[in-house]
Amino acid sequence: MPDPRPTPIPVNLDLRFIPRHVGVVMDGNGRWATRRGLARTEGHGAGEEALVDTAYGALNLGIKTLTVYAFSTENWRRPVDEVRFLMNFNRGLLERRQHELHAEGVRIIFSGRRDWRVPKGVLSRMDEAEQLTENNKVMTLNIAFNYGGRAEIVDAVKRLVQDHVSANKIDEKSIRERLYHPELPDPDLVVRTSGEFRTSNFLLWEMAYSELVFTEVLWPDFRREDLYAAIFEYQQRDRRYGGVDS
Repeated sequence: MPDPRPTPIPVNLDLRFIPRHVGVVMDGNGRWATRRGLARTEGHGAGEEALVDTAYGALNLGIKTLTVYAFSTENWRRPVDEVRFLMNFNRGLLERRQHELHAEGVRIIFSGRRDWRVPKGVLSRMDEAEQLTENNKVMTLNIAFNYGGRAEIVDAVKRLVQDHVSANKIDEKSIRERLYHPELPDPDLVVRTSGEFRTSNFLLWEMAYSELVFTEVLWPDFRREDLYAAIFEYQQRDRRYGGVDS
């Protein structure tokens, strides 16, 4: 379906310097619900509109990769009912939205461990979404699910051992090649919602030189206009990658 809420791109954005890859830590669902006297799960449900609107905003700007933090390796510690809701919600989200995103040319992929803790029904929907959209090239939506930055590095090291790579051959390139999706560029910008100032184990290897933008907006209230504001702030930064101004 076409963009349900087409909006003009702000004139203050420089379209020559749009980040190729944006990561988003989607935080604040529980607080959003609690402030309204609702169950925490209601906040997770309300976050769906935020995700879809943000994805359309990214498409409008020509962003090539959008990575969203959907479920972390630490989220298994949450109450059983909440974890069960999140599993069912993410499966339902794929059922409801994969064809819509496919029509927009979005490739859907997943980063994270596909281990015994993830229900088979969820794994099946993940495989289905990846297969349906595998040839799309307009934008990649990378969903970090059962994901942890430390876990990703541990898994990369395990692959080095399995591949019998000798110690003197291990370098940044050999580790990067064994990350979950080494073909993706590192994120230029990482946005965290809800006023928290931490990375929470998100893309630890990949965001070594990412610009970080923190917003007070709770995730269910986040919209493309908030994405545009974060990108405007990003465009005011001086990215030196450890060097100095020329």
